[in-house]
Amino acid sequence: MNQIDHIQFAGKRALIRVDFNVPLDKETYEITDDTRIRAALPTIQKILQDGGAVVLMSHLGRPLKKLNEDGSINYEKFTLKHIVKRLSELLNTNVLFAKDCIGDEAKSLSQSLQPGQVLLLENTRFYKGEEKGDEEFAQSLSLLGDIYINDAFGTAHRAHASTTIVANFFDVNHKAFGYLMNAEVANAEKVIHQPEKPFTAIIGGAKVSDKILIIENLLEIANNIIIGGGMSYTFLKAQGIKIGKSLCEEDKLDVALNVLQKAKDKGVQIFIPVDHIIADKFDPAANTNSVSIHETPESWMGLDIGPQTIDLYSQIIFNSKTILWNGPMGVFEMEAFQAGTKAIAYAVAKATENGAFSLVGGGDSVAAVNLFNLGDKVSFVSTGGGAMLEFFEGKTLPGVAAILQQ
Repeated sequence: MNQIDHIQFAGKRALIRVDFNVPLDKETYEITDDTRIRAALPTIQKILQDGGAVVLMSHLGRPLKKLNEDGSINYEKFTLKHIVKRLSELLNTNVLFAKDCIGDEAKSLSQSLQPGQVLLLENTRFYKGEEKGDEEFAQSLSLLGDIYINDAFGTAHRAHASTTIVANFFDVNHKAFGYLMNAEVANAEKVIHQPEKPFTAIIGGAKVSDKILIIENLLEIANNIIIGGGMSYTFLKAQGIKIGKSLCEEDKLDVALNVLQKAKDKGVQIFIPVDHIIADKFDPAANTNSVSIHETPESWMGLDIGPQTIDLYSQIIFNSKTILWNGPMGVFEMEAFQAGTKAIAYAVAKATENGAFSLVGGGDSVAAVNLFNLGDKVSFVSTGGGAMLEFFEGKTLPGVAAILQQ
């Protein structure tokens, strides 16, 4: 595979797939979190410093799934023009904007770019051909650059036109990963292929069904799997423990038992909460209590792990050399139920400080480390939620494969 550092960008236009799918204020359309934009800056700046020009393409939301009442596209809500001001500030240059991502205007603006200039294309998802992976649409995009760079790991699990198919129109010497994409793949591969043992995976979130594939794949490589969040109650109920009104996937009880048996057969330790914080309703102002998982009242629900579980999980994490964290331990968005997730975040940070390698991925886990200002205290924070999940499920990511293929 060609590396971005080995490509000559002077006098060339680099067509870069970035992930500028950032949150916007619903009233002002101001960017509320520019993390994904800043993550793409090193790749953009490298090409500009080398004397190249940059053409950026991205999606924003799902405009064709959220049409106006009359069936038209809500351009104001989904246009990437909202990104131009902040991107211009971060790059300290006047970023040009094309009102379409293909067609005469986009082609004209692209062809007239001078070294050091940046052009942002309109939302690729305004076209059905983007999500369908349409070849004709992808070819139209390919005409806007001399070199294709994919720096959007967050969409690498989608075989869309701009993330995958467009790469087919560039030979191996004219396509590569950007710095962000390269770091994402390298760090994920380090965890899944070369983990220093003991390797502990912390898996949280609401549903077993969302995480079953990653858990089953981790049974082949992890020493410990820590379970937290709503999904833990499916494991508890499967073992005959009464969980009150806690979240549970009744149709996944057999799946949970099967996972526990597989782990036992492979010598992998699975840890499930021993106590939890319960509430009489799903509400920030609910009445709460801390009890053993064997003492849950029938009308109450568990919304966070308890202090004994925090101590247990923290010790396992402290004794680990490789740590993967995907998913919160409870409803951390509510302050009354964030102690568990916060404690795990600090434990991962402490283990990292003591020499462990830690990778945090998945929207909620990333939100948690950022909420507690620990993003720079772990080894790597992934920008790809679904993409990282599928990578650890053992799936081939189309956006990655498109660059690697000769």
